Amino acid sequence: MSRVLVVEDEAAIAELIAINLRHAGHTVTLAVDAEQAQAAVDDVLPDLVLLDWMLPGQSGLALAKRWRAQARTRELPVIMLTARVEESDKIAGLDAGADDYLTKPFSTNELMARIRAVLRRKAPESLDTVVSVGMLQLDPSTRRVAGQGVDVKLGPTEFRLLHFLMTHPERVHSRAQLLDRVWGDHVFIEERTVDVHVKRLREALGPAHCAQMIETVRGAGYRLTQQVQAVAG
Repeated sequence: MSRVLVVEDEAAIAELIAINLRHAGHTVTLAVDAEQAQAAVDDVLPDLVLLDWMLPGQSGLALAKRWRAQARTRELPVIMLTARVEESDKIAGLDAGADDYLTKPFSTNELMARIRAVLRRKAPESLDTVVSVGMLQLDPSTRRVAGQGVDVKLGPTEFRLLHFLMTHPERVHSRAQLLDRVWGDHVFIEERTVDVHVKRLREALGPAHCAQMIETVRGAGYRLTQQVQAVAG
């Protein structure tokens, strides 16, 4: 399940896309202009953006360029949707940073196939790939974690939890999602168990001054962020 932001000012098209995305198991957020889209991205970084070129106010093209210029959104997958069919327009969209480009009218089957393809390309290349977020580094192959040069000692569950959060930084995950992705959906565990392990994870990250990177989002869940500066103290 991925978080998809649909930026489209034509309500009928936006709703059709949203229905298909939800049917495929994705979580959908809708925005009708660049301002709403930016606010949504600032709130929670999505896994993918479907971005209409022609928007009221600032264009989708300009918005894509802005995202590509900022560190937090530089790797944000974007599929551009547009009625523009000229090759020069397609090149302009891709040059602005779009990962793919789909011209209207399009079939929902093609759109869903393009979404699957972009999400596959953006997935972590290997479960053994070293992951770094801010001052924190995790190496799955050696099961070592370090923050600001300090080794962090973690139990197996805390290690899996941190690995998942670090491979999906800046995104809010509910307790149910964390149980599904970290513990496995066939394990019957109370959601409060997640809170216990998050507490243990923060305690383990304390000596490396990275505990504050694990944020509680009231009423929603948890996220790992590098927006908070890790400081010695």
